[in-house]
Amino acid sequence: MKPPVFSYYRPRSLEDALGLLAEHGFDAKVIAGGQSLVPMMNMRLAQPAHLVDLNALSQLTGISRVDDTLSVGALTRHHEVATSVLVRSACPLLADAARTIGHYAIRQRGTLGGSIANADPAAQLPLIARTLNARVEVAAPGVKREIAAADFLLAAMTTTLEPHEIVTAVHFPCARPGERHGFELFSRRTGDFAIAASAVTLVVEVGRIWNLRIGLGGIGDVPITLDDVARDFEGAWADAATITRIGECAAAAADPTGQQGMSAAYRRDLINALTTRALMRASGLAE
Repeated sequence: MKPPVFSYYRPRSLEDALGLLAEHGFDAKVIAGGQSLVPMMNMRLAQPAHLVDLNALSQLTGISRVDDTLSVGALTRHHEVATSVLVRSACPLLADAARTIGHYAIRQRGTLGGSIANADPAAQLPLIARTLNARVEVAAPGVKREIAAADFLLAAMTTTLEPHEIVTAVHFPCARPGERHGFELFSRRTGDFAIAASAVTLVVEVGRIWNLRIGLGGIGDVPITLDDVARDFEGAWADAATITRIGECAAAAADPTGQQGMSAAYRRDLINALTTRALMRASGLAE
């Protein structure tokens, strides 16, 4: 299968790339890793008349930490995110999730910014951005803005990104002192998108749970967080009985969609199991 004819551009500066998008509007698409866009073009599900390649824009790569914020450039590959010593120390949940993306070849080419902008509801990085309340940095000609992940991710494959804008970086809050995390997903085959996934963080002090966060992905149009469930268990004992109850409450609070061959009830059972497993690991009850 081959894509339709398109014009190809490889700008040398962010300003030039933004200028091309401003000129061509909805007829243009940006390409970075191409792990989602190229297959869609080959199947003619996407038919951009103009393709703007960002790979020459070195200013969109790299990982840095300033105070309590970890900033990851949009062109940073999944493999670098997964293996970075800085990411593993500052935001280990992000590193663990990145390790599960697709297969090795995909992680070598796919980019963090591309995954966030593509907004696949079953993808790992939108889930982590939503769970941690990351901020998405977006550039337009002459201006930049930052958008909370909850506001950026609108629906399946839909964001607040305008045709003339480019995701330039994503800013994640660093883990709190003593914070632990858990990440679990279930897919039919290794490397497939998740049928359901759960991401959690918490702090255990004097045997009790604090600062609990629960995020779920793969079950609807956008990743969600269960803030009410997390709030109900603040200060609860960090024991197996409590964690089992949190998993049950997470499943009850979620509203997963069903599809052919996979009922909403099946996904709800997965949410229970995955959230319980992630919490057991985060709390130190299972290593």
